Amino acid sequence: MAGTGDDQQQWRGVDEGWGRRAVDFATLSEPANVREYVALHQRLGVGDGDSVLDVACGAGLALELAAARGATCAGIDASERALAGWARRVARDPNATTAEDVQVLRDAGFDDARILAVTAFVALRLAFSTVNDALGCRPDRAVVDGLPEPVSAAVTWGRPVEDA
Repeated sequence: MAGTGDDQQQWRGVDEGWGRRAVDFATLSEPANVREYVALHQRLGVGDGDSVLDVACGAGLALELAAARGATCAGIDASERALAGWARRVARDPNATTAEDVQVLRDAGFDDARILAVTAFVALRLAFSTVNDALGCRPDRAVVDGLPEPVSAAVTWGRPVEDA
């Protein structure tokens, strides 16, 4: 079922806020929500031994407040999406990346040193994969079996995994 034009425009606004402008959006909006975060944590009884996952966690203020109550916290925000998009672009065609692609990472909160580190990691991974493929090397079973299922399912190995 396709959404209406209004629905699509509304979701574009959400994507803009939590995607390309996540840091700005979170920094401006989160302080206004402190009372709601505290009330929610109180109502849910968040405390020692609890685990809290905040999807679209922004600057992480709700998680900081939950951690102050003793919870173990994790958050997912737009930076992961920006980073994954950058890695895909570098892996597919590093010569096609643009200043706008780099700006998406900056808007997601990455500084130039971190962008360079991520880019170098992707480039080195590509280089090692190319060399291993040229030599006919296969991935080690121990490495493949130790990966989380979502990662293992997403990776294309190129060659069959070597049996131990």
